[in-house]
Amino acid sequence: MFGLDDQIAELSNGASIAIVIVVAVLLGLRHATDPDHIAAVTTLVASGRERAGRAAARLGAWGGLGHAVTLVGFGVPILLFETYLPERAQQGAETLVAAMIVFLAVRLILRWRRGAFHVHAHDHAEPHRHRVRTPWEAFGIGLVHGMGGSAGVGVLLLAAIPSRSVAVAALVVLALFTAVSMALLTSGFGAAIGRGVRGSAAVAAVPVFGSLSLAFGLWYAAAAWSLAPYPF
Repeated sequence: MFGLDDQIAELSNGASIAIVIVVAVLLGLRHATDPDHIAAVTTLVASGRERAGRAAARLGAWGGLGHAVTLVGFGVPILLFETYLPERAQQGAETLVAAMIVFLAVRLILRWRRGAFHVHAHDHAEPHRHRVRTPWEAFGIGLVHGMGGSAGVGVLLLAAIPSRSVAVAALVVLALFTAVSMALLTSGFGAAIGRGVRGSAAVAAVPVFGSLSLAFGLWYAAAAWSLAPYPF
């Protein structure tokens, strides 16, 4: 984001293995703050469920695990064989990520319109449940998201490491700490929602989250095909 990854990666130039691993940790922790991750997180964990912080952390961890699997799967061939996806395939992957963000945003808005986030006391005679994301859904979302270009930037930075074995080890560390950062981010977001889950302000914020994520997803798709600038 705005060259921050490059600045972090420069710390590993000519450094020891320990420093390289520390740099990979920093890159992984920072990665979840990319705009595409934030857009996906807001639509992933926004719900009226109590104890949202704990539930969101679990979803974030599963999403981060899926992201890590794809990141390692795509990254290892790049580091070992310098094999890159064709430009059109990269654009297709970015478009798929954008489509996922749009889908999540639209589904969030539709759930809001159907009253899934209405304010009420949970003491009525007939219990009911609000459907929330399952870990496997979060894992699938993470798999798709791992194909995005912001993850690829970290792989390209690691490719500059002379030792391939160290580069692969750093990639695994980066992937794991990306999962950690995603769990932390979703936990914080979920806790913030959970504290106001019974308030009308929290309900009113749901369409705002959805609309912003929808707009971002459409812009992200346009940026993937160079139809809009992407400064991140």
